[in-house]
Amino acid sequence: MRREGSPWAGLGTVVTKESVDHLGSTRMRLMEILIGLTAAGAIYGAISHIRESVGQDVFLFLTLFTTGHNPVPSFTGFIGFLVPLIAIALGFDAINSEYSRRTLGRVLAQPIYRDALILGKFLGALFTLTIVLVSLWLLVTGLGLLLLGLPPSGEEVARAAVFLLVTIAYGAVWLTMAMLFSTLFRQPATAALAALSLWLVLTVFWPMLASGASSVLAAHDPNPYLELANQVRVEQAISRLSPNTLYSEAVLALLHPETRALGPVFYSQLEGAILGSPLPLGESVLLIWPHLTGLIAASVLLFTMTYVNFQRQEIRA
Repeated sequence: MRREGSPWAGLGTVVTKESVDHLGSTRMRLMEILIGLTAAGAIYGAISHIRESVGQDVFLFLTLFTTGHNPVPSFTGFIGFLVPLIAIALGFDAINSEYSRRTLGRVLAQPIYRDALILGKFLGALFTLTIVLVSLWLLVTGLGLLLLGLPPSGEEVARAAVFLLVTIAYGAVWLTMAMLFSTLFRQPATAALAALSLWLVLTVFWPMLASGASSVLAAHDPNPYLELANQVRVEQAISRLSPNTLYSEAVLALLHPETRALGPVFYSQLEGAILGSPLPLGESVLLIWPHLTGLIAASVLLFTMTYVNFQRQEIRA
């Protein structure tokens, strides 16, 4: 049968309903506690070091995000661990919970298509994740301003804002991955376990797998230095299949402006470069542009797989 009307009819209603459900849920209360603890831990770990380096670092405000104090990790370390868990918590039961409650047939009996339903659930969860990350970013920035008493420069604010955008794109990858498992498995517990297992593999075991595979796949060369360079390139290419690697490298280039390359560099390539001098913001953005594109492409690919799988499922009232 040919569909009548727009497939996106009711999209705004679904987004609003999902956002309200997420923001009023017990999960959001737990996230608020995590936000407070993360901000307090990040500021505690960074502020003592920052006060000692006043006048020594041109980008002093950015060290709020990158400096930790043993055993407390830096803010970026907190975020790299926290964002995937929040995204998985928001998306692992997006679809299968409707099956469990037997409400999916009733929802689709209304003048709404599956297209609007699946996209609305994604946008509602992404909106909630964005609110969490923006709140956390503003909280850390505000506490830094109060405790330091020094205003950030325009470039520092711009770099911190781009860092926030990259973090949202990073969270979108894990959100779409969790929603994919939500359509593949009918039990929410199974979907959550599968998502957490994949997160554990890509976070903990993937660097070890990349290191082992590079020694086998890299082209052999009589020159040991060139052979080592080939292994590093292959290892880096395999590592970048993980969103964690893309995100960590993007954060490195944004919050450490003196970073001039994200891969192996020969001495001949450094001729004429002033080592230790910071790059302009535009150059740093160009450096991480492939990483940001990769995160967005991964989100689009995973959402497409979720969309296709959801469209093919049989739904009975």
